Amino acid sequence: MTSRSTLSCAFTLLGAACALVPALAMWGFTVDDALIPVRYAHNIAAGAGYRFDAHGPSTDGVTPLPWAFLLAPLSGSDGLTALVRAKALGVVLWTVGGAFLGHRVGATVHGRRRLEVGFAIVGLVAMAVAFPIGAWAASGMETGLATALATVAVARLGVGRPRAVAALAGAVAAFRPEMVVWAMALAVGAAVHGREGDVPEKRGGVAAGVSAAAVAAVPFLLCAALRLAIFGRPAPLAVLAKPSDLSHGALYVGAATLVVLTPLLVSAPVTLARGAGRDVALARVVIIAFVAHALAVLGAGGDWMPYARLMVPVAPSLVLAFVALGGAARPLLSLVRLSAALGLGTLLVLRAAPAGRGVHADRADLITRARPVLAGAQVVAALDIGWVGAATDATIVDLAGLTDASIAMLPGGHTSKRVDTSMLLDRGVDTVILYSELRVVEVRIVRSELFASRFEESAELPLGSRGAFYTVYRRRR
Repeated sequence: MTSRSTLSCAFTLLGAACALVPALAMWGFTVDDALIPVRYAHNIAAGAGYRFDAHGPSTDGVTPLPWAFLLAPLSGSDGLTALVRAKALGVVLWTVGGAFLGHRVGATVHGRRRLEVGFAIVGLVAMAVAFPIGAWAASGMETGLATALATVAVARLGVGRPRAVAALAGAVAAFRPEMVVWAMALAVGAAVHGREGDVPEKRGGVAAGVSAAAVAAVPFLLCAALRLAIFGRPAPLAVLAKPSDLSHGALYVGAATLVVLTPLLVSAPVTLARGAGRDVALARVVIIAFVAHALAVLGAGGDWMPYARLMVPVAPSLVLAFVALGGAARPLLSLVRLSAALGLGTLLVLRAAPAGRGVHADRADLITRARPVLAGAQVVAALDIGWVGAATDATIVDLAGLTDASIAMLPGGHTSKRVDTSMLLDRGVDTVILYSELRVVEVRIVRSELFASRFEESAELPLGSRGAFYTVYRRRR
């Protein structure tokens, strides 16, 4: 029989590998929004303060409030270099999170049948096949950190002190506000579940659950209080800039639940309802927290970014729930769930992953081409401000309102704000950048007679190899 330490070490390495390899495979993935906190971080490091434009107002343009401060030591004079460092940070942190998960899985299957150990191995492999987890770890966004923290919190469930689990879970909500519901649900579960070795009489009751939930809510409430004190509103500016609705949220949650694969592993209602024992109870806690998070994302209206970003942080923890259920579930049904997850994951890797692997290279080329074109610009208006902010030090008018409260409060969604040419002229805009596939706000601007009379096409910047491009307009003299 394999010793406990050997098994734990093997699973720790496997968990780390199942986190690291997909992240490296998706290293080329990023999103334009990843460059927004990079510019904030650069200004913090340069002493300009928490602001998007070095000489502009301080605005709440980064939803994970502490993220820009964490990036500040990694920022330099070049936004692309800072983005690469942010990507590397996310990969490293998620690899550590994967190692914690693997270690806990190994401890859970110790002493079980070889078949259950095999299922645990394949469960971690299924997590690796869920390429959105690796993609977002390598994106340069805060998702890698949030995923690592959430996974470590779940890995400590039942073995760490409930308040420590609550604090870890609550820290996630400082970077992803919608995860406060998940954090509180997990904290209550940790308090009720207790620690390994506790007798039922010594496990937490209602008071312990309420106390743990309060601990988990502290980071979220602190960020909300800081926003209220500094920016005049407790919610992130993105809530105004990117309004959504329940119908979009429902579609998002449904699709994202399939894309991240691991929810398929725990689709075992009979085992969850009838199973007994400490491991099944642990699985229930993890799954209830996942469902709570799914409802929170639905209520928030989902997300506009690809690859199920908002569901990624909670996906890896479901592997532990799957393993915990293994002793009570029928082996054949576990095999069916594993096969479904691996089959769907393989299909998604082949069809959806390739498009994401070239995004970083395309953005880097775009920024390099844009720098000489924008060299003389003073005030630039654009919808995709991330790459623009990395290409020029000019003041930027954010047509989506992500970094501009006055535009965020205008009617419309994040690509359809009621911005017109006269507003651009009032702000002294001398350069306008529009995407080849015009969004609503861009259509309104480019089709106005005032725009045609005041601006002229200056340059065209290609994006990637699929024919997309950005057109640069300069103000007529």
